[in-house]
Amino acid sequence: MEIRAALLAEMDDLHEIDGTIESTHYLHVEQAGDGPTLSWRLEERRMRSTRTISNPIDEENRFFLRQLLTGAEEGIALAIVRQNLPVALLLAREAHDRRTLCLTDLRVESEYRRQGFATALLLMLIGEARSRQLRAVSAETRADNAPMYRLLPRCGFELAGLDTRRHTNHDLVKESATLFWYAALD
Repeated sequence: MEIRAALLAEMDDLHEIDGTIESTHYLHVEQAGDGPTLSWRLEERRMRSTRTISNPIDEENRFFLRQLLTGAEEGIALAIVRQNLPVALLLAREAHDRRTLCLTDLRVESEYRRQGFATALLLMLIGEARSRQLRAVSAETRADNAPMYRLLPRCGFELAGLDTRRHTNHDLVKESATLFWYAALD
């Protein structure tokens, strides 16, 4: 196993890393109050059945990855390689105005999950942010992505907020809330 910067020659293989999300739990979001007294309560709940969400690399991250690997844009693209094939990928970009590294994608091939690959990539990202003297690493995830919302706190991230309207214009759809996370470095 080797952890290193992703290479342009690996572009097709990087796109093929399985990003499918399987969740048996979700964070139920409950709203109370209104206006300045608005508050939210999160409670982990079991889903009726396992939810499998296809999670291919979206067009924005495909473009960002190509820009990174060709040197046209700044950011971080880390890969874990086994037997000359990438099995995990992390993408992040620097938000100069906020002095943070923003995680934009993290995926591990299904047969290599639960072996510490995502943890290793996140810890390397945090180390890179420290070396750049940034103030934090940020991440976003959905309330129905249990593997990610469980991983982030183990790597030093704290829940910093949520957005209940990002993925829906209807009344609060609890499983669709976006969660914002920060690993503060200062």
